[in-house]
Amino acid sequence: MIFGKKKKKKMVMVPATEVELTEVKYDLGELQAPRLSGLSLKLFATLIQAPFIGSFITSYLKTQNKMDQILQYTLIPEPPMFKPEFPPSPQEPRVLNLEEDGSPEDRVESASRCLPHHHPTTSISQFRYWNIRDYAYAYTSGLTTPSMVAEHVISALEECKPQMPLLISFDPHQLRNQAAASTQRFHQGNPLSILDGIFMAVKDDIDCYPHPSKGGTTWLHHIRPVNKDAVAVSRLRSCGVIFVGKANMHELGMGDTGMNPHHGTPRNPHDPQRYAGGSSSGSAAIVASGICPAALGSDAGGSIRIPASLCGVVGLKTTYGRTDTTGTLCGPGTVEVIGPIATSVDDVMLIYAAMLGSSSADKISLRPPIPCLPDLSSNESSVAGFPMRLGNNIHSFMKWQDVWVEKLVHVEMTNESYLSTVCKPIFQWFDDVNSPDISGVCGQVLTSLSEMHGCEIVEITIPELQQMRIAHVVSYGCELLCSLVPQLQKGKFQKLALDSCINLAVCESFTASDYVAAQRLRRRLMYYHMEIFKKVDIIVTPSTGMTAPMIHPTALACGESDLEVAGNLMKFAVTANVLGFPAISVPVGYDKQGLPIGLQLIGRPWCEATILRLAAAIEQQWNEPKRKPMIYFDVTNGKRETNKLGLLIGAQG
Repeated sequence: MIFGKKKKKKMVMVPATEVELTEVKYDLGELQAPRLSGLSLKLFATLIQAPFIGSFITSYLKTQNKMDQILQYTLIPEPPMFKPEFPPSPQEPRVLNLEEDGSPEDRVESASRCLPHHHPTTSISQFRYWNIRDYAYAYTSGLTTPSMVAEHVISALEECKPQMPLLISFDPHQLRNQAAASTQRFHQGNPLSILDGIFMAVKDDIDCYPHPSKGGTTWLHHIRPVNKDAVAVSRLRSCGVIFVGKANMHELGMGDTGMNPHHGTPRNPHDPQRYAGGSSSGSAAIVASGICPAALGSDAGGSIRIPASLCGVVGLKTTYGRTDTTGTLCGPGTVEVIGPIATSVDDVMLIYAAMLGSSSADKISLRPPIPCLPDLSSNESSVAGFPMRLGNNIHSFMKWQDVWVEKLVHVEMTNESYLSTVCKPIFQWFDDVNSPDISGVCGQVLTSLSEMHGCEIVEITIPELQQMRIAHVVSYGCELLCSLVPQLQKGKFQKLALDSCINLAVCESFTASDYVAAQRLRRRLMYYHMEIFKKVDIIVTPSTGMTAPMIHPTALACGESDLEVAGNLMKFAVTANVLGFPAISVPVGYDKQGLPIGLQLIGRPWCEATILRLAAAIEQQWNEPKRKPMIYFDVTNGKRETNKLGLLIGAQG
């Protein structure tokens, strides 16, 4: 934090315009709270909701994590920014403009012309996922039909249901009806779009009629009935998408692992003993397992990008206001957007084209420019033709790697806990991860982009990342709590999972002045980032600070609270939510345990085309062979690649 003079307990922040960015030192800070599960979690959840001791506990937690110091004992000179406000963005090169007010089908048709030439393959020697254009080719050529695929999808979901619950709401009869209608359109030679017959899941906090929207709870659907599709779902449905059901999620989106003691916890297809990531856990897992080529998620704190990274697929968070959030649990908040999760950048582009479109209110207040996509249809449109400036602090990579190896050798002669508490080197944000594999893989990708595509690597420093984290917690927590106040007043608080009770108790402790202070921080942070974007086109970070964490056996019954894991998973994600920037996670490799690693690209406001262009180049050039997940279904021919699903998961219950 950048302070001026100190007077008693009050601290005065220097105006953001006077901060010298080159002199800022990285200091994200560690989240302070014990890991809780089982009996300790139950006891803590009871105490934090108690009338008097609860206030003491929340006050202590906020003090330990410097929240009160920053929100209540600091004078912040900037006026509040209650929702992201964007300056004009430069026109992106070699793009195809999309008609926002036109039909979703027309936008998808335009998007398909932006993609590289497709080579349909029905038999492959190396593993790869079937993408949307593979399905479209198979349908139009008569190799299979949506109805045939639907039967394989139903079989796969039924096999997963007992131990790997991917969906909260699922109706095989309705699924067959949608597939039959799509099959008939193909028989008549009249598919609605290239998305016709494509199977998608929808996160359980996004309305998809007639399925209920429970938000991962056991009760919300009883008092919040669903009468129609969310806007994004409606646009995809008009393109012929087949919705398989409502994907499992971390309850109310208030977690980053995907753990859900009510409906079961989705497992990571690459290792079923690990979390899929949250809160869009079911959406990412159903895509990574091959059952659906795409899914919808919502992202209020990395909830699309985190599970996409942990599961080895692609996840796009759009600019705030680029997609309409009408029909979501929290409604029109200031940090959350709806976005696609898919197995490839091409597929993300097609889904994004169908669902984009600002709400009427956002068109008035944000004045979004015409949406566009990168034209990737020829070599001339590659990144090499448009060298980009990539901002990060990779200059410390070699030094970071040397220190890690040196201390790791020393630790092998002592004990493992010493490594986790003492030998975690922190030089810069990019390097602040819990495994050298993450920085190593991501650093190699950046080197490749520089050498092969002429991208310029620009050193940047981002101030006040700890303040960013606090601004996010307060903003999202208050907005979620506000949307739930009528329900919580009716006694539904007691029906929440224990970790949700703890999180909401902390949210209830925030005051109106805390919320305003968080929005003052938002304006400071927006200023810093827009200054950085004068020097770079994209900010590059790892998607997460760790690969998929293990599921503790004690967490399955009643959940867990682990702020250290939360901090590692969300470390690089919340910037795009607080400030409304577009961001994408693209898989770039694996750690030594075979777990996926994702690279995050954060772009200027409204510049989805720029990050999609670079993500496509990374996907094409960083061509390490895809590894087939341990849990994988080939729904195109009904072949089950995971006959030992129960054995894989059984060890953890």
